[in-house]
Amino acid sequence: METIEKLKYPIGQFKAPSIYTGEYLIEKIREIEIFPETLNKTISQLNEEQLNTSYRPDGWTIRQVIHHCADSHMNCFIRIKWALTEKEPVIKYYYEGLWGEGIDNKTMPIEPTIQLLKGLHFRLAFLLNSLNEDELNKTFVHPEHNKTFAIKEIIGMYAWHCNHHLEHIVQLKKREKW
Repeated sequence: METIEKLKYPIGQFKAPSIYTGEYLIEKIREIEIFPETLNKTISQLNEEQLNTSYRPDGWTIRQVIHHCADSHMNCFIRIKWALTEKEPVIKYYYEGLWGEGIDNKTMPIEPTIQLLKGLHFRLAFLLNSLNEDELNKTFVHPEHNKTFAIKEIIGMYAWHCNHHLEHIVQLKKREKW
């Protein structure tokens, strides 16, 4: 039996690199770019009952995880745009747990969200690939953590976020032999 920590963090918690090299950023942007297609392939054969299965005890269902990724990544995109167009803006915090429990996240079909993720990740990767070093170092303040984040840091975090939630689904499929 897997520990709850392993179920929560199947790829471990995010660890920032000590140096953000060009190679690292290219790799992470590519992970962000391909996430919607990888996600779609991973879930394409799942039925409604499977989509409504929690990936861990007291965890979200696969459906909620998919909708959460769209919620989170839309916020990421907006935060990056703010950082690029304002001087160290304080971003708007959102209660992701409450968003995840919304009726849309619990019951809505996943197909529109997959389409949203495809368009959003295309734009996100396009934008990130176009940034120069000065732009990658632009920052925003996150009020929940009372911390400043540079865009280059966010790239790694959101690549991890994609892989983190994808692995929730992959591991559930393995455990359930789907």
